[in-house]
Amino acid sequence: MFRNTYDSDNTVFSPQGRLHQVEYALEAVKQGSAAVGLRSKTHAILLALKRSTGELASYQQKMFRIDDHVGIAIAGLTSDARVLSNFMRQQAMSSRMIFNRPVPVNRLVSAIADKAQVNTQEYGRRPYGVGFLVIGQDEAGPHLYEFSPSGNSFEYYAMSIGARSQSAKTYLEKHYESFADASLDDLIRHGLHALRETLQQDKELNVNNTSIGIIGEPSNNEKAVATAFRILESEKVDPFLKTMIPKDTPAPAAAATQTGDEDVQMAG
Repeated sequence: MFRNTYDSDNTVFSPQGRLHQVEYALEAVKQGSAAVGLRSKTHAILLALKRSTGELASYQQKMFRIDDHVGIAIAGLTSDARVLSNFMRQQAMSSRMIFNRPVPVNRLVSAIADKAQVNTQEYGRRPYGVGFLVIGQDEAGPHLYEFSPSGNSFEYYAMSIGARSQSAKTYLEKHYESFADASLDDLIRHGLHALRETLQQDKELNVNNTSIGIIGEPSNNEKAVATAFRILESEKVDPFLKTMIPKDTPAPAAAATQTGDEDVQMAG
């Protein structure tokens, strides 16, 4: 069966049980620039790679503050992200006005997941083409969630979404066991190293293309600030970029001999 027989409407399953329109929306998330999230016992952070459409254009916003205790990083269509972030702000505001308390982070993520899921089953609608990493803090401590256009949401110790995010995930999987007890400065350094893995070979992280979002106590590289969600950009990112460790030097001769021709092929 041809895919294009079943991909014109998101309410029609293919013979393999797939909804192609939803898969296209997930692909839109993979086309967006990368975002990385990590959490420890005391902090949750987001790091995002900003893109510019050209020399004359400013860098696109990648992070949004939802409430004092919640912030998001996006990958995908910024216009869809703006709609969903406004919905999240309304939910957060309603909780404060009606119940006089911050909205629980998991309830907020569930609310946007439910909203996105409706678009995957009603005729005449399209799925949202954006994915979120959501960080928040409540009585139980910091949290990190991923939201996808399919209506799924999961909690993570560390996660990456967007273009070349698999390279960042590989780094995070190697180091995530040390995140729980890490200081904020160490957590950000790990996040920057993971974000660096998503770059093209001729690119580098700098103060223009890097955003950092933090929830928790301020670090040594920050001035005294509140524990609420805050976004660091421009020159505020520079002290953290300076703490990055340069990429590993070539492996010792013994290791190079072991791998043989494979190293030559990879270098090419």
